[in-house]
Amino acid sequence: MSKFIEPSAEEIKLEQLYKDMGLSDQEYEKVCDILGKEPNFTEIGIFSVMWSEHCSYKHSKPFLTQFPTSGEHVLMGPGEGAGVVDIGDNQAVVFKVESHNHPSAVEPYQGAATGVGGIIRDIVSIGARPINLLNSLRFGELTEKQNRRLLRGVVAGIGGYGNCIGIPTTAGEIEFDDRYDGNPLVNAMCVGIIDHDMVQKGTAKGVGNSVIYVGLKTGRDGIHGATFASEELSEDSESKRPSVQIGDPFVGKKLMEATLEAITFDELVGIQDMGAAGLTSSSSEMAAKGGSGLHLRLEQVPTREQGISPYEMMLSETQERMLLVVEKGTEQKFLNLFDKHELDSAVIGEVTDTDRFVLTYEDEVFADIPVQPLSDEAPVYVLEGEAPNYNESKNDYSKVDVESVFDELLQHPTIASKRYLYEQYDQQVGANTIVKPGLQSSVVRVEGTNKAIASTIDGEARYVFNNPYEGGKMVVAEAYRNLISVGATPLAMTDCLNYGSPEKKEIYQQLADSTKGMAEACEVLSTPVVSGNVSLYNETRETSIFPTPVVGMVGLIEDIDYLNDFQPSAGDTLYVVGDTKDDFGGSQVEKLLYKKVNHEFEAIDLSDEVQKGESIKQVIRNGVASHVQTVGKGGLLLTLARMSSHYQLGLNAQLNLTNAQLFSETQGRYIVAVKKGQTLEIENAVEIGQLTNDDQFKVSNGEIQVIRDVQNLTEIWEGAIPKCMTAKD
Repeated sequence: MSKFIEPSAEEIKLEQLYKDMGLSDQEYEKVCDILGKEPNFTEIGIFSVMWSEHCSYKHSKPFLTQFPTSGEHVLMGPGEGAGVVDIGDNQAVVFKVESHNHPSAVEPYQGAATGVGGIIRDIVSIGARPINLLNSLRFGELTEKQNRRLLRGVVAGIGGYGNCIGIPTTAGEIEFDDRYDGNPLVNAMCVGIIDHDMVQKGTAKGVGNSVIYVGLKTGRDGIHGATFASEELSEDSESKRPSVQIGDPFVGKKLMEATLEAITFDELVGIQDMGAAGLTSSSSEMAAKGGSGLHLRLEQVPTREQGISPYEMMLSETQERMLLVVEKGTEQKFLNLFDKHELDSAVIGEVTDTDRFVLTYEDEVFADIPVQPLSDEAPVYVLEGEAPNYNESKNDYSKVDVESVFDELLQHPTIASKRYLYEQYDQQVGANTIVKPGLQSSVVRVEGTNKAIASTIDGEARYVFNNPYEGGKMVVAEAYRNLISVGATPLAMTDCLNYGSPEKKEIYQQLADSTKGMAEACEVLSTPVVSGNVSLYNETRETSIFPTPVVGMVGLIEDIDYLNDFQPSAGDTLYVVGDTKDDFGGSQVEKLLYKKVNHEFEAIDLSDEVQKGESIKQVIRNGVASHVQTVGKGGLLLTLARMSSHYQLGLNAQLNLTNAQLFSETQGRYIVAVKKGQTLEIENAVEIGQLTNDDQFKVSNGEIQVIRDVQNLTEIWEGAIPKCMTAKD
């Protein structure tokens, strides 16, 4: 008699069961056709997670095909745990971004911590050693107690995991808007380095080869986490707290080191992280990629407690686990390695030539599914979108109170310094961080070389909501400019597409238009997409988040010597490169004065981005520039203020702009600080002033002069978020 008795069709209402697991009527019928019978309890669970939005991208897959995925430097694009891009000398950079939005909304500390742990394992499963972490976060306004609680928990979770495992967190971005109330976005990115000949793939092949499980023992945490991430948040979400996994960075560290040692063994055939959908996705996807069958003997799976059923084993998302396929007869070599690292491990199955995914427990069959249909025949939905008729008439900015707007924007958490938050992260563990968090892309040295990897992560949600097509271009271009600003050559990108329910016509159209714009920008800027993630159904109480595609981009610095003298100082001359226009759609001043996005048409010239970018990169590398800053949120006046405060330098500038244009967010602009005795010879560069040592921030446009003591400026800019976070609840 079986140790586990699954519910029968008579004991449960079958229709309610598969719907509760996330399958539609049509999807269930397709499952029955594939199996040639009605699925049992475990089989329904397996199909439901593998065909969830989180695992199958069934609403977004048609849009992902637009992205260029190959290029001069691309060694491995989408389809594996992370993308791999050549950086010369037989070395490559490995990177990816993932979302952990829903778990972070329910349990912010563990949701964020396990998001970091999961993205690290994605990089390690390729065989790369992680060199830095980044994150992109969105919360509701900090005037609300709930948003402060979420921010506090998420930041603690990111720091708690990253600091313990010993990987520096070197860059990120955070924005605040009430559209994220109750639905924070937590996107984590990891970057690693690998030699070309060490790149691994998640494949199961070679009949008779063994499947090895390693890592934490399987528990009941995270069951149906992938399905949970594929539905809207509601009042019932609190009851799904068990769907949130628990991270263990100390075991994560041991698993990372053991994995990096295991990839040096010639007998390793394939390896994959047990991420979303746990053992189900890792094993079935490896079999599909290897064109093989797989037989798992679930009584061999290490478990945390007695009585965990095959269904629970397969759908658990217990953290810190990897799945390996190794050559038959070499199992003990790997088990000994894992024992040395104090990790639980076991041989749990073998590769077959049956093209079937078979799960048994003490010889009783609990699932028998054809491999390819499970992996490749998830439904793909092409829906009908509809763009609303927006009022594109211009708001009136002719009477902007410059002093008041400046002070209010400077202390809004979106623009204010994030030092209070990022100082909770270890930024320099490993001693290779060259440019730390603050104003620019991070720069991390490739150990043992004179090369470095620049990395950035960016999102422009209000621009995308303002005009999805142009906004999609702007997100990619912003990441590109951030890499240019430290002298790096942009190589490739990863993305995380965060949107509301695609079943709503307006949101489906946002997804279609913004990804089209992103794809065009990738082509023009030569930054192919090598990995990514999609997070849909980000809605609470019938309100959708802003469409928030996030771009992580990496660039190469072949020789870091110029960075030794890449620091602004008093006496440097300031230039602005790029024209300023009346561009307020999606801007911070629009939000401050008019609250809502007015959908004023704004556009970006991508070919101009390339021309300017190449010119600026050269003046940095030639030692002409001491600092380059992209003009970002809040416009030119606020960007100058952030520079002055960050470097504790006085600044005296004269701008030929209207009062409103001081806050314009026209795309494609840079502020360039040029060293004493040097001249900036770039087309369309305008000299605007100097950095000084007189502790005064002075900016004039002929009509009004903004004067602030730098120390006071800093107190306001750096004190804004601490003031919010320490407010009495």
